[in-house]
Amino acid sequence: MLLQEALEGLSLRNDGWYVDATYGRGGHSAEILARLGSQGRLLALDKDADAVAAARERLAGDPRFRIEHAGFEDLAAVAQPWLGASRLAGILFDLGVSSPQLDEPTRGFSFAHDGPLDMRMNRTLGPTAAEWLADVPQQELADVLFRYGEEPRARQIAAAIVRTRATTPIRTTRELAELVAAHAGRQPGRARIHPATRAFQAIRIALNDELGALERGLAQSVELLAERGRLAVISFHSLEDRIVKRFMAREARGDEAYAGLPNIPPHARPRLTLVGKLVRPGEAELERNPRARSARLRIAERTPLEQAA
Repeated sequence: MLLQEALEGLSLRNDGWYVDATYGRGGHSAEILARLGSQGRLLALDKDADAVAAARERLAGDPRFRIEHAGFEDLAAVAQPWLGASRLAGILFDLGVSSPQLDEPTRGFSFAHDGPLDMRMNRTLGPTAAEWLADVPQQELADVLFRYGEEPRARQIAAAIVRTRATTPIRTTRELAELVAAHAGRQPGRARIHPATRAFQAIRIALNDELGALERGLAQSVELLAERGRLAVISFHSLEDRIVKRFMAREARGDEAYAGLPNIPPHARPRLTLVGKLVRPGEAELERNPRARSARLRIAERTPLEQAA
């Protein structure tokens, strides 16, 4: 999604070193590699072991490419040994769930097909959604549904889940979707969207600490970028986009405690410059891929290092 726009935003150099912080299906990585010369390099990260295996099978023969089983919250720890003394020409974040994850019933991200209620990005870590729902306190669940899903009937749905789990474990996507739908009520303006959509989104975000991981990954990205290196972030819902927008704006302002002063110390100066405006998919892409309707792309560029050092 927003493939060409993201590549243009990265302002790719054929000898640049880049990070695709969310490999997913590999579409962005493949196109970045197609534009790199023999001296260019690409490091890809993904929490999903299936995505890592697919990347190694697809691109193992390319010496310019490397894939690591890690999330972008571990960006610095993974990228710095690979970079050595160098810095990155660009970093791409493509947030959210990939189409293979949504389309695979065993992953538990979608209610379109019945499957085990898993929802973990990294299936080697943490509880499944079913295990989390079995123990989470009712008030915490209501808060998650409201904060991360903007679900207006969060309290009613949380109460229904707690009542149900007392006698019957909630183990599959269909069981959760039907339970939520029965208590979500009629929501004007959302007739075409399944009533469980918000709840599934909220539980997935909480289970994987997606917003916390994003904040940590963004903070690390600036430290790794070379002068005029680009940061491009594709998000898919307002909570993600708000974090990205505020982060870029804050880094473009610098430390506000020094605003208006004639001599600003290097550590307080802006570290990013905003590039262009918010980018959304065009009509042609929306016709090809309706899932792209909520995609948003923001781009920023690293300021000269001596200015922000």
